[in-house]
Formats: sequence, structure tokens, C-alpha cells
Amino acid sequence: MSSIAVDTRLGKTLRFYSTTVGKKAVMAITGAIGFGFLLSHLAGNLQMFLGRDVMNHYAVALRAVPALIYGARTVLLLAVILHITAAVQLTLLKNAARPVGYVKSESAGSSYASRTMYWSGPILGAFILFHLAHFTWGIVHPEFKELMPYDNVIAGFKVLPVTFFYIIAMVLLGMHLNHGLWSMFQSLGISHPKYTPKLKTFAIAFSILITAGFLSIPIAVLAGVLS
Repeated sequence: MSSIAVDTRLGKTLRFYSTTVGKKAVMAITGAIGFGFLLSHLAGNLQMFLGRDVMNHYAVALRAVPALIYGARTVLLLAVILHITAAVQLTLLKNAARPVGYVKSESAGSSYASRTMYWSGPILGAFILFHLAHFTWGIVHPEFKELMPYDNVIAGFKVLPVTFFYIIAMVLLGMHLNHGLWSMFQSLGISHPKYTPKLKTFAIAFSILITAGFLSIPIAVLAGVLS
């Protein structure tokens, strides 16, 4: 492939991204990557309910394929950066298009989740960094044990402020997912009067299931089901 063809294709891509539609498409695609990660991450976390040996073996098995782990982390990191960048740029474009706000703010036709997307996102970003420092790197975990996630989770969620922060973050995640998933369908052009109600129902059900799955672990620790 010639350099001219590459430059032409790159130029077309950048011009498309410079549009509002292009930025929304990037948010949709990177959001889909995030949804896939959440499903796989939740499936791994729920192995806590299968016992210490199963959960710890799962951690060891993941470390046995470093190329897979670091490859997935790289893709996810790029997706998060692109997602945040597009979201910030869309916000700036929206504000630039209407530099003077409405005299009276109206929320008709918008959900509470959609109106809180821009502040729930940064909070979730801060939570992700804390979550990594807590359970992955062990920097802020007082009893961190390498490759022993079962014991790390039990000890970590016995600290009430950490557990409450986790619960709040998961509720915000559910709200973010609900609106984000529905917006993804719209950005990808998957919108039709016949299917719209079903898509909205799917977005709500998916966000509730994901949230409930993640919350089940700290709640189980607090209730003594996991110990």
C-alpha cells in the first residue's frame, strides 16, 4: 500500500472524526468495547462464589497468558482514552453551539441518567484508578496478597468506607450503562419505532444485571456469605 493511499485514508478518518457524528461513532464503538470488558470482568469476579481455590486458580490462569492480559489492557486503555476524549470534545462543541444557557433549564425527554453522564463519568474514572490500586496493584490494600484475589476481596470489603464507595460507584455505573447503551444504539443507527421500546428495555435490563452482579460481591462479604 502506497504512502499516498495511507495518507488519504488517514485524512478521511480524521475528517470523519472531526464531525459530531464521527465523535459519537467513536464513543459508541469504544463503549461497546467497555461493555464487553464489563461482562468478562463480571464473569471472572463471580467465581468468588465458587470458593477460594477456584477464584485463586482463575487469577493464576490469567497470569499464565501475559500477552492476552496486556493486549486486552492496551485495547481497553486506548478505548477509555478515546471515549473520554470524544465525550469532552462533544461537550465543548455543544457548549460552543449555545454559549448562552437557557433561561429555564428543561429536562423533558431526558432521563436522570443522561443528565448525570458528564459527572458520573469522571467519578467512575477515579473509581477505576482506585480499584486498580486496591485489587490489582495492591498499593492501597493493607492486606494485599499476590495472586490471592479471594482473600484480597474479603479483606478489602471488610473496610466499610471502601465498600460504600464501591457500592456508590456501581450504582453510577448502572446509570452510565443504561444511558450509554441506549446512546450507542442510536449512534450506530440502530433505531426504529418497532424496535426502540425493546432496545430501551434491553438497556435497562442489562445495566441492572451488571450492577446487581458487581454489587452481589461486597454485599455477600458484609453479610458473611463470603468469608
